[in-house]
Amino acid sequence: MIQTATVTCPYCWERVELSVDPSAGDQDYVEDCPVCCQPMLLHLRVGARGRARLEAERENG
Repeated sequence: MIQTATVTCPYCWERVELSVDPSAGDQDYVEDCPVCCQPMLLHLRVGARGRARLEAERENG
């Protein structure tokens, strides 16, 4: 089940909406910001009810 999650880019500080798939459980992956194209390290955490929470940090520290 695909959900949308909003996260703030740690480079340009724009809030962006991304599609996430919580069915695979907790995940860490890299995705480029659709605004500034910088690589964001994303941490997807899935709660007990299947609710997804997304956090972002700079991929290159």
